[in-house]
Amino acid sequence: QVQLVENGGGSVQAGGSLRLSCAASGYLSSSNCMGWIRQAPGKEREGVAVISTEDGSTVYADSVKGRFTISQGNDKNTVYLQMNSLKREDTAIYYCAADCPTPDLVEVVNRPLFGRWGQGTQVTVSS
Repeated sequence: QVQLVENGGGSVQAGGSLRLSCAASGYLSSSNCMGWIRQAPGKEREGVAVISTEDGSTVYADSVKGRFTISQGNDKNTVYLQMNSLKREDTAIYYCAADCPTPDLVEVVNRPLFGRWGQGTQVTVSS
């Protein structure tokens, strides 16, 4: 059974940094992609970033471009999200996600369209 387990959430002041990690297990090899979605209180889930495990291409939501960086581990079953210059509006539960139903990563992030996600980790940014 495939599982996605997140680590690294917590509380930080605005302007600070956090690094999230996610380990996937249960795949025969790896998912075709891994990424992150988030959900703030009272808001819909929002795609944050995605990386193709096949060629390493990445796509980011406009709200995090230039501040967040997604990367993958050598085994392609680990994904990281380095979050810098955090803002209060980044406060949300962050979910690791995998299994892209389309090679159009822009659509995957914008809708978002991942096939599965983990239990989530809380990120709280205070002023």
